[in-house]
Amino acid sequence: MRQRDRTFRIVGFWSLLVLALLWLIPLVLVLMNSFKGNLFITSAPFEPPAADSFTGLANYSDGLGRTGFLKAFGYSAFITVFSVLVICVVTPMTAWYIARVKAWYTSTLYYLFVFSMIVPFDMVMFTMTKVANVTHLDNPVGIILLYTGFGAGLSVFIFVGFIRSIPIELEEAAMIDGASPWKVFFTIIFPVLRPTAVTVAILNAMWVWNDYRLPYLVIGTDYKTIPIAVQQYMTGSYGQKDMGGFMAMLVLSIIPIVVFYLIGQRHIIKGVTAGAVKG
Repeated sequence: MRQRDRTFRIVGFWSLLVLALLWLIPLVLVLMNSFKGNLFITSAPFEPPAADSFTGLANYSDGLGRTGFLKAFGYSAFITVFSVLVICVVTPMTAWYIARVKAWYTSTLYYLFVFSMIVPFDMVMFTMTKVANVTHLDNPVGIILLYTGFGAGLSVFIFVGFIRSIPIELEEAAMIDGASPWKVFFTIIFPVLRPTAVTVAILNAMWVWNDYRLPYLVIGTDYKTIPIAVQQYMTGSYGQKDMGGFMAMLVLSIIPIVVFYLIGQRHIIKGVTAGAVKG
């Protein structure tokens, strides 16, 4: 049995290593081609930059100037940061109420949140766009409310599962000592939820940062986020495409979310597992 377990571990390790390399290949190709000229990108995309194909930082400087990347970065950062903050503050409160109040309406509310996770975005995008225009949510501040609504389903589901694993005696002891519900939540429940909150923050940040369709439909090109700016830059004029600049902008757009993921990735498995097992 010990030999068999050792064999399984070895096979599993090499299998996961191969899968990791397969996932990294596209990123490496984008990074390599961001330092090459357009002709060499199309003719030899899998070759590393050489003396005749290496362009230095020219693709990055051209892309930054022509895409308005810094302005788009500001819009993306603003929408992502505040959307994630609102989600991580509002949804644990909702989950706490659902987990602790045993009533038919809390069960109904919980299943509505769960149901929202399986509703395709294409089913609601036209009505959602019209409602956003009528209610004047078609701006960087208003879209935060939309992201909160779309991200609430999965977030509440994860938080409810984790909160149900927290002993209710902790809350009862605090209330006996005179603590208000607000104080119980922010001094007892919320600190315990930190691994789950980091998990929810990472999952939603990756989604909001890379999302193209919702900003394009709601705020359009008036407030271009990074995906919209890069897509328009890729389109070019008269059929011409600057592949080098496109690759460079992809690299710059990936770096912030990868750094954020690496900082908090150790909490993901713990947070998702706790929510899934108890949910």
